[in-house]
Amino acid sequence: MFRKLVISVTDHETRVALLEDGTISELFVERRDESGIAGNIYKGRVQRVLPGMQAAFIDVGLNQAAFVYVKDLYSDKFKELEELFSNDDEEDACETIENANEDETVSFTPETEKDIPIGTLLKEGQEILVQVAKSPIGTKGARVTSYISLPGRYLVYMPNSDHIGISRRIEDEGERNRLKDCVLALRQNNAGYIVRTAAEGESKEKLAHEMDFLNNLWAGILSKYKNAMAPSSLHQELAVSLRAVRDLLTQEAEKILIDSREGYDQVLSFLDDVMPELKENVELYEGKEPLFDAYNLEGDISRALKKKVWLKSGSYIVIEHTEALVAIDVNTGRYVGKHNLEETILKTNLEAVKEIAYQLRLRDIGGIIIIDFIDMMKKSNQEKVYNALQEAILKDRSKTHILPISELGLIQMTRKRVKKSLTRMLCEPCFYCDGEGTLMSKKSICYNIFRDIVRDSQDLPGIRIGLRTNPEIAELLHGEENRLIANLERVVNKQIVIYPNADYHLEQFDVFGNVK
Repeated sequence: MFRKLVISVTDHETRVALLEDGTISELFVERRDESGIAGNIYKGRVQRVLPGMQAAFIDVGLNQAAFVYVKDLYSDKFKELEELFSNDDEEDACETIENANEDETVSFTPETEKDIPIGTLLKEGQEILVQVAKSPIGTKGARVTSYISLPGRYLVYMPNSDHIGISRRIEDEGERNRLKDCVLALRQNNAGYIVRTAAEGESKEKLAHEMDFLNNLWAGILSKYKNAMAPSSLHQELAVSLRAVRDLLTQEAEKILIDSREGYDQVLSFLDDVMPELKENVELYEGKEPLFDAYNLEGDISRALKKKVWLKSGSYIVIEHTEALVAIDVNTGRYVGKHNLEETILKTNLEAVKEIAYQLRLRDIGGIIIIDFIDMMKKSNQEKVYNALQEAILKDRSKTHILPISELGLIQMTRKRVKKSLTRMLCEPCFYCDGEGTLMSKKSICYNIFRDIVRDSQDLPGIRIGLRTNPEIAELLHGEENRLIANLERVVNKQIVIYPNADYHLEQFDVFGNVK
């Protein structure tokens, strides 16, 4: 499979598309706002401590206060707990890094069942060094941690830990041992490191060079912290284009195409420092047609914002975002099959599995996901669909957890979420329906008008009653529902005069008296 990174840069927005055999599989969008701040490091001030939630709000200088949980706080009181870490914990952390979106900065945080009251660690007004683990999403502020992690090309540096982890994607045991021995021999101050997949086969000298770079970066951050006022920014993660180069080049993509001369020069300068041998893989796009149009990506992005996704067979899936979870429904649609019902259902579900896995990556859907497959009678067919989903999701770099199909025919799964999904990034709630997704039917609005006028008619002066409403409702009342107005005039014994107003919402209307 040939993979290519396509990067489009403007003054206000940068878009990075990962193409697999010419088809967009992942899209990253960065704009000049607070939506892409994962990995940034701040000197913050504690605003409020919430003992009942074992959490605190931290002012880091953003529009919304960030929040931190007690388990994300580094303290001497936690050092004794680090002995509880197992190799499995290290592997999970490695897996998180390698499966995460490139926007994600992963913190290696100790987990313990022993609760330490957050009030013993934080006080209001206290200054604290924190890193953004999750960018603001919707009404939720950024989630921060004091377990700092600084990602490089080959290593992730963790100054608050002393553990060495190796990416699970490096399968050769001899290479894993070599890399671990290299890091142990090179590290200073017993700092922690996670060796990334890109380090496989690299020399000890390259690892040493990156260690020096990360150590100097951390020393600079600490120096800024001592002199900076709270709240203030101490370190910003790389721009999305450079993160894509650092995290995806060679491992996920073999070539980069970028349409900005300035961005092209920045990428080459970055590669000069970290991977000069890969500079020949970067190409400046100078075509007259916009880059994303040249690769027919705009249509794919537009389709990724639709609720309904049609499959080749004529069946379709519907993707619904709610406050608590994302629901995905599978339907046969126009597909009627050839032999029997059970076979038709199985083929539809298997086709839907591939599209669902693809849409999860492309839309960057995270959190709790419920998939409602078409009911299958045979247990063996249920297992085929479940196994197919497990296999299809292997391409996804975000950490996922999938439960078997339940008795209700549902699959429950989670996908790690650290930033806004594509829909949240590119869309906003409908100003007309206020995000409800539905409007009251026109006939229901007419009946509401009838009830309101009957209720208020005795209090309205004059022999006529005025009604201001949306033109579509006015047309319905004059036409199909004119009997309703005739009936209303008999009930209230007053004439009804309708005034269409194009500025009115479909559901909006006003009733008034003293009409001439």
